[in-house]
Amino acid sequence: MDVKEIMAEIGARAKAASALLAFATSESKSAALTGAADAVWARRAEIIEANAKDLDYGRNKGLSGAMMDRLMLDEGRIQGIVDGLRSVAKLPDPVGVVTADWDMPSGLNIRRVRTPLGVIGVIYESRPNVTADAGGLCLKAGNASILRGGSESFHSSTVIHSCLVDGLEAAGLPADSIQLVPTRDRAAVSEMLTMTDYIDVIVPRGGKGLVGLVQREARVPVFAHLEGIVHVYVDGDADVEKAREIVLNAKTRRTGICGSAECLLIDRAFFDVHGAPFVEDLVNAGVEVRVGEGLQGIAGTIPATAADWGNEYLDMIIAAKLVDGIDGAIAHIGEYSSNHTDAILTENDTTADRFFQRVDSAILMRNASTQFADGGEFGMGAEIGIATGKMHARGPVGAEQLTSFKYLVVGDGTTRP
Repeated sequence: MDVKEIMAEIGARAKAASALLAFATSESKSAALTGAADAVWARRAEIIEANAKDLDYGRNKGLSGAMMDRLMLDEGRIQGIVDGLRSVAKLPDPVGVVTADWDMPSGLNIRRVRTPLGVIGVIYESRPNVTADAGGLCLKAGNASILRGGSESFHSSTVIHSCLVDGLEAAGLPADSIQLVPTRDRAAVSEMLTMTDYIDVIVPRGGKGLVGLVQREARVPVFAHLEGIVHVYVDGDADVEKAREIVLNAKTRRTGICGSAECLLIDRAFFDVHGAPFVEDLVNAGVEVRVGEGLQGIAGTIPATAADWGNEYLDMIIAAKLVDGIDGAIAHIGEYSSNHTDAILTENDTTADRFFQRVDSAILMRNASTQFADGGEFGMGAEIGIATGKMHARGPVGAEQLTSFKYLVVGDGTTRP
């Protein structure tokens, strides 16, 4: 079979499975997720062995250190996959929840009820844990899923997907509820983007190139997860020690995730009094700090260029710039942000309120590391991505965001005059 035929078959099977999942009980979905978690842990040695093949592939492909970190699985990260599946299993079932209920003078009772979207196609790069996160969240919301992982994580994702199928079968749910595209051929992505007969929404999770391709070519509706050009603004009223801890964590905890800080904005009023000790902390931690005018006297930094503003490094690199107060920060973010996550460090409530009101990003933070931009940290169990658009879902996309709704209208012989 060629790729077109393979994808058509996968789509038809997913559509059939979604019809059954729409009515699956909460207990069966939770059992499938718990069974998948058990299988992942029981087969962790097999997953790590498969991941070693992916790491070899990544090294031969010349992936950066940060990208290799995104790809790597060890027992600790596998435990994270297990914990994520168990967390999703424990979440309230969003399907069937009544979100509004009202009576009309006509005698009609109207309820708005959450329903599954149907079939969700997820296209992602590098991180094999997304296989479990995406498949698990789609299942919790009663959706079938078609997963197309990155070529780098092919072996790891294959074993993790097999564990998800183990859970489905043990719970008596269709094995086709979660399918993994069985080829590295990029033609499979192009097929997914046009499968309007089978796929109800596409979720791209990856770099700007992937998301741009999906947005340009998709005929299926898209939840856009664009790059994370994440800013941290240190206000004149920031607490110095808080700022030092947060800035270092926001950049260095994990540089390859979308919540990693990529641009540091410093109020001139803060700099005039306190300097920039967090820049020195970053340099000492091994971060390449590319600085704008006024910061170039700090030892270990290098001058920034125009290309450094609005850049997602996903590496031990950060840009830093002096700005004129909160309005200077808002103007810079407005020009360069990807509307993903931006943070302000300040003890001034009025300034924080202005930042929250005037910066138009999916996630805004105050006095907290941007590394918390994660569905699991938001209490969603896991996430399928961070949606940076404004339609339907925005911010972390968890199980609830993977539902639509329908109206149930009940009368009693009611006619319209």
